[in-house]
Amino acid sequence: MSTMVRGARSEERGASTWDVERVRKDFPILTTKAHEKPLVYLDNAATSQKPWPVIKALHDFYETSNANVHRGVHWLSEKATALYEGTREKVRAYFNANSTKEIIYTHGTTEGINLVANSYGASLVAGDEIIISELEHHSNIVPWQMLCERTGARLRVAPIDDDGQLLFDAFEQLLTDRTRIVAMAHVSNSLGSVLPVREVIQKAHAAGAVVMLDGAQRAPHHRIDVQALGCDFYVCSGHKMYGPTGAGILYGRQELLDRMPPWMGGGDMIESVSFERTTYAGLPARFEAGTPDIAAVAGLSAALDYMSCLDFDALNAHEHSLMVEASERLAEIPGVRLIGTAKEKAAVVSFVVEGVHAHDVASVLDFNGVAVRAGHHCTQPLMRRMGVTATARASFAMYNTHQEVDALIAGLHDVKRVFSS
Repeated sequence: MSTMVRGARSEERGASTWDVERVRKDFPILTTKAHEKPLVYLDNAATSQKPWPVIKALHDFYETSNANVHRGVHWLSEKATALYEGTREKVRAYFNANSTKEIIYTHGTTEGINLVANSYGASLVAGDEIIISELEHHSNIVPWQMLCERTGARLRVAPIDDDGQLLFDAFEQLLTDRTRIVAMAHVSNSLGSVLPVREVIQKAHAAGAVVMLDGAQRAPHHRIDVQALGCDFYVCSGHKMYGPTGAGILYGRQELLDRMPPWMGGGDMIESVSFERTTYAGLPARFEAGTPDIAAVAGLSAALDYMSCLDFDALNAHEHSLMVEASERLAEIPGVRLIGTAKEKAAVVSFVVEGVHAHDVASVLDFNGVAVRAGHHCTQPLMRRMGVTATARASFAMYNTHQEVDALIAGLHDVKRVFSS
């Protein structure tokens, strides 16, 4: 096992200054029972639960502010527009972008990646190259494959080692004067591996390529400074950041966005329309055709307010301690094997149980009240690389506890009992 997941378990359990019990009071769903057992929610990499302020923001929007944004001149539309555009400024500040023109609302990470592939990627020609890694989610594979099919560009894949770490030297060797785009996860959704994105960006820029980071698994746990990172595009999903589904974020450097053609056509992205010719709006409206999920943006606003008050050092220490303990204790169970033991890991633990399909593992855990994700996690090429068809995945968030790690381990002993009888 990687040194990353070793440590003194008793010290880890008592080390955090994070007041998890206070935090849990902000999340009403955590009092739910599943199959008459206290809910242990360990599926945070798929989506996070929502605190009271986010739930209230959704309710308040529909009760007091519901109207379509922008072109309306009546009071209610102006109120909704102020909320919508005010949230854009919060996003800009949270990610330290230069301007609100660099913040594009999407419906999630997947849409953001597709927007970059279809708009920035429209300039690619036959022989150009795109680099991704073996760790990528399908959302960061398929759009680039589709782009290559349309343009004749070539998709190249940077390999990983058996622990789930990017082989940086191999990545560097893939860079050529034909590399146009490097698109990589900041953190692997399946394994929790943290990629060396600063070094990736530095090398890619030296080769003349732009870099897009999939931050879906990083942004919920760390403040992201896009200027310090130096990336050209950054995408993430509000629903993993304690906000509602339907609101995502694309950051793009303004000089790139200014040159990119619209991806979708329709209301709000136009300047003027005639049957002969249409001219397009400036940033960010050019990339936001149609009625957005305004309520989701209201919820995202509350989520950003909530996250902005967090002590991220204490939060990261707490989540790390949960990952360390879960990894150690899982490794002690006969027949359980960890998949992904990178030296730098986020709070994600994937594992397999010998002789038991991951879906069956998850089903037995569910009857014990423990919610984990099972399957290929939209990373089928990665599963094949790791020599498995599926894993069970426990992923931790700010409100998870060491007692919930106990419940996970107890549930796995139940799995062993059920499938050994």
